[in-house]
Amino acid sequence: MIAADTSTWIAFLEGAKGRDVELLDRALRERQVLMPPIVLTELLSDPQLPSSVAKTLSDVPMIEIEAGFWQRSGALRAKILSKRRKARLGDALIAQCCTDRGVPLLTRDRDFRAFAEAAGLNIMVGTAPDAR
Repeated sequence: MIAADTSTWIAFLEGAKGRDVELLDRALRERQVLMPPIVLTELLSDPQLPSSVAKTLSDVPMIEIEAGFWQRSGALRAKILSKRRKARLGDALIAQCCTDRGVPLLTRDRDFRAFAEAAGLNIMVGTAPDAR
């Protein structure tokens, strides 16, 4: 099983190239993808998103939030911020979802490296010319 960050989903939906997009495509065909709820929220926030795509994204099995999630997420974010590293709230929530479930995260967002170092998040960084 894997999860994908918003950056990889957007690349996938736009037909971009990259290792992360290829891995997501294969995992979708094999039904091996879990959706972090925060990623779904970010994707559904696009007012231009076609309703058929929104339905398809909503059908991907969701990572369930476990007891203590919010406390662990806050502690994880505080740990990274204490090291003067970037730790966006959405990224912290996505990282904690994946860490709790032990699911690798496909992403084009290099900011997740701080979460890999701090919490052992297993990330698979995709290729993108404009990766953050």
